[in-house]
Amino acid sequence: MGVGTGACGAERENDVDRAWARIRGNLRESAGVRLFDQWLKPLALLDSESPGVVRLGLPSAFMTNWVRNNYAERLAAEFKALLPDVQQVTIETASAKPALAVLRAEIVALDSARPVTSAPAPQAAAAEDSRRAAPVLDARFTFDRFVVDASNRVAFNAAQALAQPGKPRFSPLFLHGATGMGKTHLMHAIGAAFRAAQPDAQVICMSAERFMFEFVQAMRARDTFAFKSRLRSADLLMIDDLHFIAGKDATQEEFFYTINEVMSAGKRLVVTSDRSPQALDGVEARIVSRFAMGFVADIKPADLDLRRAVLARKLADMPGASVPGDVLELLAVRLSSSIRELEGALNRLVAYAQLTGDRIDMDFAAATLGDVLRGAQKRVTIDEIQRAVSVYFDLKPIELVSARRARVVARPRQIAMYLAKRLTTRSLPEIGRKFGGRDHSTVIHAVRRIEQLRDTDRDVDGAVRNLLRDLEG
Repeated sequence: MGVGTGACGAERENDVDRAWARIRGNLRESAGVRLFDQWLKPLALLDSESPGVVRLGLPSAFMTNWVRNNYAERLAAEFKALLPDVQQVTIETASAKPALAVLRAEIVALDSARPVTSAPAPQAAAAEDSRRAAPVLDARFTFDRFVVDASNRVAFNAAQALAQPGKPRFSPLFLHGATGMGKTHLMHAIGAAFRAAQPDAQVICMSAERFMFEFVQAMRARDTFAFKSRLRSADLLMIDDLHFIAGKDATQEEFFYTINEVMSAGKRLVVTSDRSPQALDGVEARIVSRFAMGFVADIKPADLDLRRAVLARKLADMPGASVPGDVLELLAVRLSSSIRELEGALNRLVAYAQLTGDRIDMDFAAATLGDVLRGAQKRVTIDEIQRAVSVYFDLKPIELVSARRARVVARPRQIAMYLAKRLTTRSLPEIGRKFGGRDHSTVIHAVRRIEQLRDTDRDVDGAVRNLLRDLEG
C-alpha cells in the first residue's frame, strides 16, 4: 500500500498486507486451484495514497474485466470484514506487479493466521520463526511432472541427486537458463522430495529479491540476528533468481556469509539464475567462486519435440479439455522462447473456451491468443507469401500479379491476398498494389471469399493451413 507517515502508516500497511494474505488464502480454497491460478493468483496489491482505498492490479485488461465482473463484490466484502475503514476496493490493469507489494504479501502469507489488527506477542516469537521456516513450495512442481529430454537432462539428474537423503554428493547446485525453462520447477521439486524423505528437515525457499527485502527489513528493525539464524539453520536453502542481487553490495555481503555457513556445515544449497556464474556481472567474485565449487548445470532452450511433450503432459492434467492436434502444433511451433509462456498459452486457451462455451479450433486459437502469437511470430513479407504460394500451386510468381483471371491463377491469388492480410501489417491498398495494382475492394473480396471457402472446401482449407505452417514456422 502507500507510503505511510510514521508508525501509523507502517501499522496500516501491515494490516492491509495481512488482510490481503488471508483473503488470498480464502479465495484459493473457495475458487479451487485451477480457477485461482488462472484468474486470481496474478492479483497484486498496489500502492494507494488513500487509507480508505485498496487497489488491486492485474497484468491485462481482459483479466481485469473478468475479475471485476465475477469477484469485485466478494473482494470488497472480504476487505471490509477485516478492515472496517476500507471504503473502496478497485481492480485495475497494471503493466507489472509492484515488487515491494508482492514481497510484502509473500512474507505476510507465511503467518497470515495472525489477527489482522494485533502484533505478535513476544512469547510467540519462537512459533513465528518456526512458521517462517516452513518452505513455500508449489505443489505442482515435482520431479514426476517435469518433462525431460536432452536439453535439461543433466540439470534434472543433478536436482534429483541433491534431493536424496544422506550426505550430499555436491553442494551448491547452480541451475541456470533462460526465463521460463524450468529452473524454478526443479528447485521446488528438490524441496518437495527432500521434505518427503526427511519430514523434520528445515527447508527454506525464497527469491533473491525476497532475501534482500527481508534483510533490509531486519536491518531497519535492528534484528538481523533472527534473520541470519533462520537462514543459516536450514538443512536445504534455495535461492531463486540470484541475478537480482547484482550490484547490491550490502545484500551480497550478507548473502556470501549465509551461503558460506550453509556450505561449511555440509548442508544443501540450490541457486538459480538466468545466466552462468561467470556471466553474473555485478556479483562479487568470491560469491561466484563458491558456486564453482559445486555443480553448475544449464537448461538449454526447449526444442520442438520437448515443447510438444510439455503440451501433451499439460493437457493430460486438464480433464475434460479438448484441444485439436493442429492447435497444439501451432503453439509448439510458434511459442519457442519459454516453457512457461507455452503452458500459459494453453491455460488461457482452455480457460477462455470454458468461459465462452466455444469449441477450440485454429480460428479460436488465433482470436484468443492473437497477441501472444503475434509477439512470437517472425516477420513475413508479401514477397515471401507470393513465393510460397507460387511454389505450392506450381505457378510463376509473376502470374499472381498479372491480369489473368483463370481459376487456376485467381484462386491462388486470393489465397495469397488472404495470407497477406493475416500475416502482415500492410494496409489493404498496400496489399492491392503488391498484386498488380489492384483496388483495396478486390483484396476485401479475396479475404472474404477465402474465409467462406475454408468452411466448405477441404482443399482450400488444407492449402491455407499448409502455407500458414510453412510461413509461420
